[in-house]
Amino acid sequence: MITEHDGSSLATRITNRMTPAVIRAVRARAEATGGCLQPVHLTGYRTITDTTGRILDHTAGTVYAPCGNRRETVCPACSDRYAADAFHLIRAGMTGGKTIPETVADKPRLFITLTAPSFGAVHGRRTTRTGRRIPCTCGEYHHDADPRVGTALDPGTYDYPGAVLWQGHAGELWHAFTVRLRREIATAAGIRAGDFADHARLSYAKVAEYQRRGLIHFHAVIRLDGPEGPHDPAPEWADNALIEHAVRAAVENTTVTRTLTIDGATAKYVFRWGGQVDVRPIRPAHATEPDGGEITDRALAGYIAKYATKGTSTSEVPDRPIRSERAIDALDVHPHHRRMITTAWALGANEGLAYLRKWAHMLGFRGHFLTKSQRYSITFTTIRGDRRTHQHLATLDATGASADTVLVVNHWKHTGNGYGHHEDREIAEAIYEGKRMQRKEKLTKEERP
Repeated sequence: MITEHDGSSLATRITNRMTPAVIRAVRARAEATGGCLQPVHLTGYRTITDTTGRILDHTAGTVYAPCGNRRETVCPACSDRYAADAFHLIRAGMTGGKTIPETVADKPRLFITLTAPSFGAVHGRRTTRTGRRIPCTCGEYHHDADPRVGTALDPGTYDYPGAVLWQGHAGELWHAFTVRLRREIATAAGIRAGDFADHARLSYAKVAEYQRRGLIHFHAVIRLDGPEGPHDPAPEWADNALIEHAVRAAVENTTVTRTLTIDGATAKYVFRWGGQVDVRPIRPAHATEPDGGEITDRALAGYIAKYATKGTSTSEVPDRPIRSERAIDALDVHPHHRRMITTAWALGANEGLAYLRKWAHMLGFRGHFLTKSQRYSITFTTIRGDRRTHQHLATLDATGASADTVLVVNHWKHTGNGYGHHEDREIAEAIYEGKRMQRKEKLTKEERP
């Protein structure tokens, strides 16, 4: 069990453990797992034999594998790896590569942001059209790091149940939006909605990001292909202007209606998007003409990848599910976000809304943070499979064997997670942070003109 210590005590213990042998062991584990702070312990063996039965390699004992958590607050190393994979997945769908043709860069492409509606007045940093700061409705000037920004001005009148219920249906609202968008594109193109699939295919990738008020909004890349997908040219009638018109029409006309029974009262609830909608064309990174509000594909891929690794951002809520009301009381969070968590827990007691308790730590949002349509790009499974294949071939190459002439037997079982000593985790984190800074410096030099 790890107990609480002051900073000087922890520093002393780290110093005492920084012997050459400990550092070598921690470094070896950190390098084997890519710097993971919650490594998975696997105990067992792996045997590589050739066609004659001769053992070429035998490894036994405990090995360590990355935890794979996408959240930076849990494991920066695995979060970085997830972000890198997300970057390649998103960018391949915009510029091609990794089995996706480069011609996708010439197709109509938009970057859109859809937001939640208002559930009550909140504190904000207000400015005039000329950029001059003006006070918040509360009468104060809020700095950017003020934890009150985005929280309810009057918690007594703020619609917390409505906010949590909208959050719980946000995934369904996105699905309804994509269905409506296909219809709006078909209408704008002058074809029957039922015939849309014979003329074009809508491809997209989206990421969910929390706003400071605790509600998510969606950033999405939308691309229009021919009916067969990325290798099929887009229809001649398709352009960014037509799709933008269809997006705005779809946002305005998309609703999800549910009949819910809450605290014994049955009512019809209608969920829709907020009025703030941003639509921007995407231009190739090599384009030299004025952007006119456009965004380059490389910058956009990095932007989306960054948000795919974030949790609830400024909400500072837990990274794991909540198991009881007592656990809510123990949370060190802003009262606004505590109220959303408490509301989700209370609503989850109603039939048909039990999932809100499971996702109370996410303020009711139960969707994936990064999703894509089937034909938009490659998959995370493909990227991770390629990585495993590379590592597997590297292991075989070290034995001088070929994948076609050997038999690999793996027998491992999970025996634990993390580091045995808190000090070792701190040392591993310092080692990884050093490598992280080196990569950033290298990237900065490469991008410097």
